Amino acid sequence: MYRIKIFLIFFLFVSTIHLQAQIIKGTVYERVGNDTIPLPGVNIYWEGTQKGTTSNEQGAFKLKEMKGAHYLVFSFVGYLNDTLHVHASEQAIRHIMQNTLNLNEVEVVTRAKTSFVSRMSTVNTTHISSGELQRAACCNLSESFETSASVDVSYSDAVTGAKQIEMLGLAGIYTQMMGENMPNLRGLATSFGLGYVPGSWMSSIQVSKGTSSVINGFESVSGQINVEYKKPADSERFFLNLYQSNMGRSEANFNVSTNVTKKLSTMLLGHVSNNSTRHDGNHDGFFDEPLYTQYNLFNRWDYSSEKFEFKFGIKALKENRKGGQLSFDASLPRDTTNGYGVGIQTDRIESFLKTGFIFHSRPATSLGIQQQFTYHRLNSFFGLKDYDADQTSYYANVLFQSYIGNTQHTYTTGMSFIYDAFEEQLNDSIFTRKDVVPGMFFQYSYSDGEKWNLIAGLRADYHATYGAFVTPRIHMRYSFNAHTILRASAGKGFRSPNVLAENTSLLASSRRIMFLNEPKMEEAWNFGLNLSKHFDIANRELTVNVDAYRTSFINQVIVDRDSDMQLIRIYNLEGQSYSNSFQVEANYEVIKGLDATAAFRINDVKMSFGDEVLQKPLVNKYKGLVSLSYVTNLKKWQFDLTGQFNGQSRLPSTESYPELHQRPDVSPAYTILNAQVTKYFRKWNVYLGGENLTNFKQEHPIISSENPFGKHFDSSLIWGPITGIKLYVGLRYTIN
Repeated sequence: MYRIKIFLIFFLFVSTIHLQAQIIKGTVYERVGNDTIPLPGVNIYWEGTQKGTTSNEQGAFKLKEMKGAHYLVFSFVGYLNDTLHVHASEQAIRHIMQNTLNLNEVEVVTRAKTSFVSRMSTVNTTHISSGELQRAACCNLSESFETSASVDVSYSDAVTGAKQIEMLGLAGIYTQMMGENMPNLRGLATSFGLGYVPGSWMSSIQVSKGTSSVINGFESVSGQINVEYKKPADSERFFLNLYQSNMGRSEANFNVSTNVTKKLSTMLLGHVSNNSTRHDGNHDGFFDEPLYTQYNLFNRWDYSSEKFEFKFGIKALKENRKGGQLSFDASLPRDTTNGYGVGIQTDRIESFLKTGFIFHSRPATSLGIQQQFTYHRLNSFFGLKDYDADQTSYYANVLFQSYIGNTQHTYTTGMSFIYDAFEEQLNDSIFTRKDVVPGMFFQYSYSDGEKWNLIAGLRADYHATYGAFVTPRIHMRYSFNAHTILRASAGKGFRSPNVLAENTSLLASSRRIMFLNEPKMEEAWNFGLNLSKHFDIANRELTVNVDAYRTSFINQVIVDRDSDMQLIRIYNLEGQSYSNSFQVEANYEVIKGLDATAAFRINDVKMSFGDEVLQKPLVNKYKGLVSLSYVTNLKKWQFDLTGQFNGQSRLPSTESYPELHQRPDVSPAYTILNAQVTKYFRKWNVYLGGENLTNFKQEHPIISSENPFGKHFDSSLIWGPITGIKLYVGLRYTIN
């Protein structure tokens, strides 16, 4: 407790100085009937250069003032290019695009993209706006990627309801999760953290493939997912979202913002969800989905003046999950006569602080500090196994940015500090660990203003347990012309493994976990290419993105389910482990209002298990996606349909089990279909949807469900949906 108080005092009283160049801010709109609505994805750049930015999901943008440049160009396919003279004294720009473009007397009306890759970005990053998130129920972060071809989400097991992501064929632990550009959902939050971020709290998500910037740390291996939360300055004054499913899941979300003064604003975001309905659709005696209750609050404050600004936020979460056999009675002693029960209680507090002093004397120069404190407590049981854990974390990042000679050559340098303290107890075994990692970094960026962009970074860190290590990374972008862009990346990623916290689903099994050696720090190289091509077809733009990525591990902690069906062996890699991922994605507005996305991905993921190099289990060899979204005139109705085609995956061997409990060596291919209809009114909308409309379910997801205390019980071999068709209805109400 004393340690926690010290960190809280340090966290709350350390301030940040932030210096930056003159920033041009504004918002871009389009006319829809008599209304104006924000337009995301608009390219905004200084005339005669390629230095610019892209409007976000609220149509907002920020752009550094450029010496000698006074005209901003606003460009979006199907809209007239607008050139606007910008005065130095102008505080904010409000620009309305003309939404019709006549080409050879043919009228073209295009629809704003809700998911896009910015042409200006050096890193291969997909921006997912709030409009894209609302194409599905999107109750939380785990359900935000139903229309994404790059990120897969699946259940970790058949009893806890935990979900995991996958990118480039690798587990979610190799994707760095960020909250407003600070590492988040690490350690104990790995297994259930995707459910800690309500969908209506998010303003956008950025999905980057490959290693990310060294500025954000060393942990990104396969990619990075950054969540941007709603902010008081550009969010609704009041928003309410209600949700109800036929499976018994109920949710209520709200956010309210206000300006306390002209310079100080605050926002409160709230979430409560509950599932108290008992379902057993496959008649195996276990809940299909756990019963749970979650309370989640987030309060943030923003202060901004001409010379000073700060941002402060605090979150608090409490969640209680109950699963297992329907016959289990939590009020009775936990023994083999009471049935198999699962209980997971979580208490979590997060806080962040950003303050700043604005300085205008030197262009493209800034100094800033990011800070974050997290406390996470987990109390759980899986049958007769008990797993309790505490995590206390502190993160700080100091950044200084300036230029060399001129603003074509910029650099960012600084220091970071990570402190993680874990106290875990699995039955009678106690595990304690402290990760203390100070580090420093330097990143150089170059842009010739026309074709070339380069980001090259190097960071050095010292881990109290694993020693010193160096992380190099490089990103390049070359624009052949306005329609063809090539991106390349290469770099290393490191991560400190948290084996128990990251694999809690394995506790819902009769297998015994055995560590063959002490886990070492994981280390991998990632290389990637992205080709982005834009075609003008029938006065509309067809965008095609082709990705190829390879991840090669130098060391990896192997979770071996194949060598012994009574054990889960944990050991360091001896041999090879790699992932090759190839993806093609196309997006086109087929007719007015109808946006179509089609994608296909191939994964080749293999690793050494003992003396054999095998396909990694539970990873689809291929995935296809077709997503259609149609909006009627004046956006009165919206219809969304997404089909996911999931290929085969190798399953861990069960040949030593009795014939009744054996499973095939390969899972079948299957198709998932999701749909949603939304009716818009002036201040509110209602939506009705369905998930897994093909009603495909994995047969017998739990091995030996009739004898959960026997030696063959296993609920962790999940490769497909556990529940069938799910229907839901919801309402969104907005006051701007």
